[in-house]
Amino acid sequence: MALQMDRARLNEFLGRAFPQIAGQVRVETVGEGRMTARLLVDDRHLRPGGTVSGPSMFALADVAIYLAILSRIGEVALAVTTNASIDFMRKPEAGRDLLVECRILKLGRVLAVGECLIYSEGTAEPVARCSMTYSIPPKTA
Repeated sequence: MALQMDRARLNEFLGRAFPQIAGQVRVETVGEGRMTARLLVDDRHLRPGGTVSGPSMFALADVAIYLAILSRIGEVALAVTTNASIDFMRKPEAGRDLLVECRILKLGRVLAVGECLIYSEGTAEPVARCSMTYSIPPKTA
């Protein structure tokens, strides 16, 4: 399936459809079934102990996989998460942005499955791994 939304269109959609995270997350690269995005980490993403919070990492994974799916199917605002699993593996560093690398494992008519690895910028080992399933609403005529 050809790319339906490029980096610019995905970032524009993100700012329009999710103004609550506008300026926090941005798509860096997008290709066939793969996408990278960045969380611009600041104080609102931190928890006690000087680390990025789990909810911030989960939100990054959720929006990134969602956008990776949209890059393939086009703007479908009502695609929703139906299953999620996340493993927190290392402490992300507070002073670094988070980068997420996503890939789509299955893209069907009704369900899409994706996975991602989250890294603290400049580190080789992932801080978290996530897999998610999305329900894609039926196309209306």
